[in-house]
Amino acid sequence: MNIKKKEIFHIYPLGYIRREKKQIFLEINDNYIPALKGIDNFSHIQIFWWLNKFDNEKYRQRLRCHPPYNAPETGIFACRSPIRPNPIALTTAKILNVDFENGIIYINNIDAHKDTPIIDIKGYFPSCDRVKNPKVPEWASNWSQWYPEEGLSPKD
Repeated sequence: MNIKKKEIFHIYPLGYIRREKKQIFLEINDNYIPALKGIDNFSHIQIFWWLNKFDNEKYRQRLRCHPPYNAPETGIFACRSPIRPNPIALTTAKILNVDFENGIIYINNIDAHKDTPIIDIKGYFPSCDRVKNPKVPEWASNWSQWYPEEGLSPKD
């Protein structure tokens, strides 16, 4: 199957990832604050964010990479490289607090830089978002089995 038709999709930031002093939080745009209702019933959320520092034509054309830790070359879809055809990232983060009035979700950490655009947020559902016996490549087989309690942070 060879898809030739180019489609354009419009994605608007829901807000931005902020890092101030030792706090990390999601600042949601005013018009999306009503969408936060009930988010405080979750311990974790999934945050989809735009890899804006890697959004250029050169990076979007790259289809292979070398994952970290002496891994062999893989296709972009077989790794978590920030260089991608569509620079979308996903991080699971622990909710520390929610300020509904100001549209702020305080989280423990995220592997995104300050002022990164947020494109979606979803509650974390174990029944949908985890797999009992996942298979991973040999080069990733010694990685942690569980998401770290301290969360993920960007590699500067």
